[in-house]
Amino acid sequence: MTKEFTTRTDREFGTIPAGPLAMIPIKGCDEMGKKVDDYLVKWRKEGGSQFKHDIAFQGYEKDTFIIPSSVPRFGSGEAKGLLSESIRGKDVFILIDVCNYSLTYTVSGHTNHYSPDDHYQNLKRIISAIGGKAKRLTVIMPFLYESRQHKKSGRESLDCAVMLQELVGMGVTNIITFDAHDPRVQNAIPLSGFETVRPTYQFVKALLRNFKDLTIDADHMMTISPDEGATGRAIYLANILNLDMGMFYKRRDYTKIVDGRNPIVAHEFLGSSVEGKDVIILDDMISSGDSIIDVAKQLKERKANRIFACSTFGLFTNGLEKFDEAYNEGLITAVLTTNLIYQTEELLARPWYINCDMSKYIALIVDTINHDGSIGDILIPNARIQNIVEKYQRGETI
Repeated sequence: MTKEFTTRTDREFGTIPAGPLAMIPIKGCDEMGKKVDDYLVKWRKEGGSQFKHDIAFQGYEKDTFIIPSSVPRFGSGEAKGLLSESIRGKDVFILIDVCNYSLTYTVSGHTNHYSPDDHYQNLKRIISAIGGKAKRLTVIMPFLYESRQHKKSGRESLDCAVMLQELVGMGVTNIITFDAHDPRVQNAIPLSGFETVRPTYQFVKALLRNFKDLTIDADHMMTISPDEGATGRAIYLANILNLDMGMFYKRRDYTKIVDGRNPIVAHEFLGSSVEGKDVIILDDMISSGDSIIDVAKQLKERKANRIFACSTFGLFTNGLEKFDEAYNEGLITAVLTTNLIYQTEELLARPWYINCDMSKYIALIVDTINHDGSIGDILIPNARIQNIVEKYQRGETI
């Protein structure tokens, strides 16, 4: 079996850093930025002392790699990006969470909550403040801005593609995102770096840590795609774990348009029997949650056992109450999402919720890219998933 790396200490870099590492977590992504920074500081203090006096490794060990930044606003609501340190010649990684609606700003005395548009404008302001002085610029945007508007149908905007081209035009070299709604949007920037990462390994690890009685085979477990767009995610995990896979497709009423979309009439199921099996539903995001809960109801009607909903982004735009009801009724056993976007304290306190921390994963990606190393073994977790399942089946602690 090909070796896959799981920690920083497993890696042997054969190249010097592309430049002194610098991170800029934009306001709203501070917590994730701090966690990533802690890993990087720890790793480089453990393994960088031998290069301390080498000019090529200048700034390799630091107490923090974060460059403080701010985006102050005028009373009119206009703003500007500010950096407190020089970034000339540095390999800069900008982290941004476009979904953090907890932040507010004031316009003529009125309080507004940040929207994805506001966060994206702040990103451009910080890039503008850098002013082309960085040696290389990478944007880590876990939830890809406007990724749900990824294809054009009739007379409508193509926002995600425009955003990607705009960032490249401003000097961004690499764009790292997670579980893009449709990865084909990268065709908008075919000559620039674009990576979309799936947290499948983290979902599997969290399930195995929290449930000690799972039987991982085709007779006892199955993966489910809640719609045609998520089929690839379910197929991938099913193939890695040797499980069966099923899918739902959304039957829509194309004679009506509600909020810019054709309303869903029903979810139709395609696949083998789920009776008595634990089911893992995989999707890129939970927005209102209506689709996931409807799928869970239909699976329970087909006599599925436990239902685990795994989604990279938990938006929960219509609140948590419907998930409380689904949990109390036994429809859903657990919901797993990542900390790649803003999470409320109420969500973290729910008994049905399991949080998957992605900060170490992002730190590995940042560290590797800074060394101009290949991130292929980080992005494809086949062996890691199989190794952790083997440990679980042997009764070892995950």
